[in-house]
Amino acid sequence: MQRLQAFKYELRPDGQQARQMARFAGSCRFVFNKALALQKTNHEAGGKFIGYVAMAKELTAWRNSSETPWLKDAPVHPLQHAIKNLERAYKNFFAKRAGFPRFAKKGQRDSLRYPDAKQIKLDQANARIFLPKLGWLRYRNSRDVLGTVRNATVSLSGSRWFVSIQTEREVEQPTSHSTSAVGIDMGLARFATMSDGSYLEPLWSFKKHEIRLRRYQRAMSRKTKFSNNWKKAKAKVQRLHTRIGNCRRDYLHKATTTISQNHAMVCIEDLQVRNMSKSAAGNADKPGKSVRAKSGLNKAILDQGWFEFRRQLDYKLAWAGGWLIAVPPHNTSRTCPACGHIHADNRKTQAKFACVECGHEDHADVVGAINILARGHRVAACGEDVSRAKPARAKRAASAKQEPTEAIQAGFVHA
Repeated sequence: MQRLQAFKYELRPDGQQARQMARFAGSCRFVFNKALALQKTNHEAGGKFIGYVAMAKELTAWRNSSETPWLKDAPVHPLQHAIKNLERAYKNFFAKRAGFPRFAKKGQRDSLRYPDAKQIKLDQANARIFLPKLGWLRYRNSRDVLGTVRNATVSLSGSRWFVSIQTEREVEQPTSHSTSAVGIDMGLARFATMSDGSYLEPLWSFKKHEIRLRRYQRAMSRKTKFSNNWKKAKAKVQRLHTRIGNCRRDYLHKATTTISQNHAMVCIEDLQVRNMSKSAAGNADKPGKSVRAKSGLNKAILDQGWFEFRRQLDYKLAWAGGWLIAVPPHNTSRTCPACGHIHADNRKTQAKFACVECGHEDHADVVGAINILARGHRVAACGEDVSRAKPARAKRAASAKQEPTEAIQAGFVHA
């Protein structure tokens, strides 16, 4: 089977190369924004969506224009790929997978991609890579690149430049060395609770650095914008944000690697993190309720990195020959695993579960993980649709006016 994998390294450019990368990334950002403005103007005039081929012709005109002659200095393939990125953003918007494309800002996700593998030369023995109009760039060779190079992406993170090299290689069909299955209940007090009773403590990467970050941002706001002191203060804020992100990614990678190596089937909740972390502020006509509490909950949810945890589990289990199953989260922590009784009073506190029907007691997160595993087994065994269908016990509970609250139905099982 074919495996696509990316290998990311920190670049060690000289001053001239660093300035060139900043200029080329700025050129890609300019092309993206100019193409987006053209799409908006065309739409307001009643025109149809401008496809990539037509937009590429516009790019040629921009490169030859006397108003933007500096576009010729940048490599053409990264500029063309910026237009492809805009087209992909529109397709995601039309498919309701993302919001409407927004203009790119300087200093936020600055990058450029070289999509043609023929223009890329990799010298692993000397830890260097050749990219058009940048020349040979040295990088910190932390591990070997496996497979055939397909493309390379240069990106800025904080004040450091990185290169991500995507490769393709043939590997044997993976077979899991484990035969165990586990259910995982995501939460805040406990980051991940397993159905076997073990659990992972939350890292709270952002929360640990929040006070320092607030102090740095306050100091930055008191500086004259774009002055040298303002730039120094901004660099401190960027470095701290980078540290927070690195800590979170390191923790998630270690956790997902351990889980994927020790289990053949992993069942998790199909949590809609975007909906769960929406603001409750409302608008002027309909102001929200408990806005401050909801804001703190949103911050805590996003600090955990639940979506990234699921994403990493998905591909790592596939590489290890395992299987990831996502099941709906409704009533997972209110259903008794012993007798199947569903009731809101089964879970009176965040941690304690006590069935009002049979008296079964356990930690609420462990109960949730056990129920998640049971649902995953039903899906794996017979493809049972447990997305919205209520079991017979749930229907009896509904007839007794024991419906769960709206917050639980929306997925706030750990609030």
